Amino acid sequence: KESMNLFRNKKEKSLLGGGVKRIDTQHAKGKLTARERIDLLVDENSFREFDQLVEHHCTDFGMEDNKMPGDGVVSGRGTINGRPVFVFSQDFTVFGGSLSETNALKICKIMDKAMEAGIPVI
Repeated sequence: KESMNLFRNKKEKSLLGGGVKRIDTQHAKGKLTARERIDLLVDENSFREFDQLVEHHCTDFGMEDNKMPGDGVVSGRGTINGRPVFVFSQDFTVFGGSLSETNALKICKIMDKAMEAGIPVI
């Protein structure tokens, strides 16, 4: 039961990216979050996220105490006008959209899967 609660909490946290304050800052600048951009792009209810709970492994500069599920990039598969696509969108509410090793691995995974399946990446 405890592990299920931990899972649910991480999943909820991942949906908020860097948190409500940073989302509000993006909105105040007229910008959308990574999830909002993907939701506008793909067909309704078609997006399936990959590696939603992945976290970076960095221990430099005190980063071991500053982890966010998803690690700053939302990636997965969906459809646009019924056609399959792989998509990724960097989340600027998480570490300013900076690229970590884990973040890059998520993007490369999407690219590899797209190449194997012959499906475009957006």
